[in-house]
Amino acid sequence: MRPVLSIAAAGLLALSPILGAEDPKPLAAGNAAPAFSLPGSDGKTHALADYVGKKAVVLAWFPKVFTGG
Repeated sequence: MRPVLSIAAAGLLALSPILGAEDPKPLAAGNAAPAFSLPGSDGKTHALADYVGKKAVVLAWFPKVFTGG
């Protein structure tokens, strides 16, 4: 599960300017993801801690979705 968490953490670092995080520190392969929570499209707030011990956490996005580009 660590590689998945590292991928999620890398995604969060990319979003940190948007999320207002201060002075993000780079993560190396194998580092644990920092704790975070975000609102979901279902109206609930989802935290990474809610998924500890589960099989997988996937964080994926595509900035040009629905743009025709």
